[in-house]
Amino acid sequence: MAQFEFKLPDIGEGVVEGEIVKWLVKAGDQIVEDQPIVEVMTDKATVTIPSPRRGKVVRTVGDEGSIAKVHGTLLVLEVAGEAAEPAPLQTAHLPAAAGAAANGNRRGIGKAAAGNGEPGGKVLATPVTRRMAREMGIDLSAVGASGPQGRVMKADLLDWVENAQKSAPPQRTPPAPTGFPADQKAPAPPPPLPAPLAEDEVRPLRGLRKSIARSMVQSHAHVVPFTFVEECDTTALTALRTRLNASLEKRGEAKLSYLPFIAKALLAGFRRFPELNALMDEEKQALVVKKDVNLGFGAATDQGLTVFVVKDVAHKSLRQISAEIDRLARSAREGKLQLADLGGSTFTVTSLGKDGGLFATPVVKHPEVGILGVHKIKEYAKPVRAAGGKVEVEIVERMNLSTSFDHRVIDGHIGAAFLYEVIGALESPEALLLD
Repeated sequence: MAQFEFKLPDIGEGVVEGEIVKWLVKAGDQIVEDQPIVEVMTDKATVTIPSPRRGKVVRTVGDEGSIAKVHGTLLVLEVAGEAAEPAPLQTAHLPAAAGAAANGNRRGIGKAAAGNGEPGGKVLATPVTRRMAREMGIDLSAVGASGPQGRVMKADLLDWVENAQKSAPPQRTPPAPTGFPADQKAPAPPPPLPAPLAEDEVRPLRGLRKSIARSMVQSHAHVVPFTFVEECDTTALTALRTRLNASLEKRGEAKLSYLPFIAKALLAGFRRFPELNALMDEEKQALVVKKDVNLGFGAATDQGLTVFVVKDVAHKSLRQISAEIDRLARSAREGKLQLADLGGSTFTVTSLGKDGGLFATPVVKHPEVGILGVHKIKEYAKPVRAAGGKVEVEIVERMNLSTSFDHRVIDGHIGAAFLYEVIGALESPEALLLD
């Protein structure tokens, strides 16, 4: 039998390292070729790495939460075949904070203890875990630690909460407060304010947050932005969407959000101004106008803003666009996006949903040259002069659209005319069904 060292392969253009999210095998396991062995989060996506060979796991290299370098050893296998001289185990890429030995099991540390420190003392924990504990009002020193060097992980906190809920005695439902009928729920109390920090927290930029930071710096370094904002009457769009969703509901199909309509309206803008569906080539100092429309959509996740990409929008129906947006948004929230879901965008749409506000200055995602920000739909009273000069009031819906463009290649009047083309399509939405 021989030993084979499997090294972290190239898993994306420009990717030089990844954070080990979860080991799917352990020492002693017999595995087969192409069996998933580890989940690694890069600055672009979380990917599952398969084994290139069949064999027995001798050891895994790196704890969950540690950083692995591309071409650094991930796994040592015992394989059938001619004896091979084993290469030295590469552990220099693991940060000191990883603590435990390279082949350690993170679940084996600290579980026997009731906690990982005295109340009020210094507790090792990830920033996300600390924030969750503050919001829940939980003392981390009471939580069992399973991470490297006794670090409390998010899973530890959730396990502690679940066990505490199971062991808590049943509580009697209090009577409804004065002024509320017994069959009517009182307003939920506001969430508790986070406890003040006992000490400074150092939050390293890793994974998705590091990617966001790099992207923002790149945009700031290259793009000369300008922003244009205009309102859009969505009364007709809402009415059309309501009718379509009623029909889809009867057929047991998924309803449509506003985003597929916005995607179709952008196509109308690109038809008149194709230079907005383009990428800037910095090396050649040339604008590359793209024939395919690949729209990026921003999705908020626990790790930060993720932009997934719906490919070839021009050749998809409203329902196909909607299904793809739903699928990718769900994968983003679950951390299951693939690299193919994140690259190749030619224009980006960002929406804050119910927190949309009045307007914003969205940041162009370099090397793209434009981005559209979608804001909250609100009702307004619109004065209308009727026959005989009488003024009547009707209720209309409106939302603001914020656009930012790279002023190096997109002039102000072009950007404004592009947005008015998009607005025109949204205000006469029946035409969107013809594509």
